Amino acid sequence: MPATPLTRVKPEWVDHYGHMNLAYYLVAFDLATDVVWPGLGLGPGFRARGLGTFAAESWQGYTREVMEGMPLACTTEVLTYDAKRLLLRHVMLHAEEGWQVAENEVIYLCVDLTRRRVAEWPADVLERFAFAGTGGAGKRLALPVARAPITPPAVPSAG
Repeated sequence: MPATPLTRVKPEWVDHYGHMNLAYYLVAFDLATDVVWPGLGLGPGFRARGLGTFAAESWQGYTREVMEGMPLACTTEVLTYDAKRLLLRHVMLHAEEGWQVAENEVIYLCVDLTRRRVAEWPADVLERFAFAGTGGAGKRLALPVARAPITPPAVPSAG
């Protein structure tokens, strides 16, 4: 996906070192998620169905510092998904100069908001994931592969 302009580094995001505090990288990455959600079928209509997305795991890598007022943009890639999970990668860029600021990988869960339990993605949402998915691998995160249960060996009978 092309880089989407997000925001500028706000004064309240800057720490005592004069650069954007690490907590606000996640805020900016979350803004990038909000931009792509509707195209993946995960916007207000998804919530109207009683479903939501919860982040289960997140990784951030910081490449280059940004200062107050610098413009930020993000690219987002749907790496992979399964029946209940989605793995995204965001790359934050300086919106005018194009250099990489940071990257973020997140595993999201589909959640039934009434039961507050993990649920399966609806078929129409899975179709959007399939269309948008790149099949790329995460640098730090991956979806666990389902494994068949292990059957313990039979215990010989005493006899």
